[in-house]
Amino acid sequence: MIVKAPESAPRALWHLGPGRAAIRPAAEGEGAARLRARCSLISRGTERLVFEGRVPESEHERMRAPHQEGDFPFPVKYGYAMVATVEEGPEDLAGRDVFALFPHQDRFRLPQEALIPLPPGLPPRRAALAANMETAFNALWDAGAGPGDRIAVLGGGLIGLLVAHLASLMPGADVLLKDTSESRAAVAAELNVNFTSGKIAGHDFDIAVHTSASAAGLAEAMDCLGVEGRLVELSWYGEGTVAAPLGGAFHAKRLSLVSSQVGMVSPGRRPRWPHRRRLAKALDLLAHPALDALIDTEVPFDEVAARLPALLARDAPGVATIIRYE
Repeated sequence: MIVKAPESAPRALWHLGPGRAAIRPAAEGEGAARLRARCSLISRGTERLVFEGRVPESEHERMRAPHQEGDFPFPVKYGYAMVATVEEGPEDLAGRDVFALFPHQDRFRLPQEALIPLPPGLPPRRAALAANMETAFNALWDAGAGPGDRIAVLGGGLIGLLVAHLASLMPGADVLLKDTSESRAAVAAELNVNFTSGKIAGHDFDIAVHTSASAAGLAEAMDCLGVEGRLVELSWYGEGTVAAPLGGAFHAKRLSLVSSQVGMVSPGRRPRWPHRRRLAKALDLLAHPALDALIDTEVPFDEVAARLPALLARDAPGVATIIRYE
C-alpha cells in the first residue's frame, strides 16, 4: 500500500511588527474551489501603512481585507489582489485563472462566488492590477468627469497613472499627470498621457485628482483648480493629520473637496454596481497592453519578506510590484 505524504500547510506573508515580515503557515480557508497562486500585487500605499503599523485604531475593522487573518496592528496576514489557478472546483472554473480579493498566500480555498474569471487573453500579472483599476474608475465617477474636461492628476504612483490613463480615453479630455519624479515621464508616455514635474498652480483645471499622500500635493491640487472646480482625494494618510489649505481662494472659488475610496461607491452608481460587477469591469479595462509598463518589479514569493522593507520604502523606485509564486 502506498501512503501519500500529507501536503504541507499553505504559506502566507505575515506582518509581525513595525518593519518586520515573514513567510509563515496560514489557514487554507473554506470553499468549493482549491486554488494555486500565480501572482499577487503589493498595493504600496495601503500595505506600507500595514507594514509600519500605522493603521489607526479607529479603522481596524473597516480596514480588514477579505480573508485576512490576525488583527491590526500585528500579527496580520494582509493583501487583496490575487490571481490564481483553480486546481479543483466547479466544472466551469476548473483549470481557469481567476482574480480574488485574497492576501499573499501560495495555496487557498474560496467559494465560487468569490472568484472572477479572467477575460480571454488577459495576462495574469496585468490582471493583478484589478483592485487598483476599480479604485481608479470609481474616482472618475466621484469626480463627475466627462468629455472635454481639463483634468489634473497629482501623484504618479500606480493609482494616479491608472486614473490618468482612464481619463485620457474620454473624448476631448485634456489630461495632465504631475509628479515630482521625472522617472514617471517614461511610464506616462507609454500610456499616452501628458506629464510634467513642474508647478501647475493657476491652470484652471475642471478636476484635480490627488494621489500623492502629501500636504504639498494636496495644496497644489487645490491651487490648480478653476472656479467651482472639484478636487478628488484618493490618498489615505493613516495615522496623523494633514494640513488642508482651506484659506486663500478656497471659498471665493467655491471649490469642492471630495473623498473617494472603493469602500463606498459613488452614489450615482451604487444601486447598480455591486462589487462583482465592478471587479469584472476592472478586468475588462486592463485589456490595453500598454498597462504592462506599470509593472516594473517581480519578486519570488520566498524572497518577499526579506525584500519588503526596500519595496515599501517611501523612496522606492518603480510603480508596481508583483509577487510571483511559480
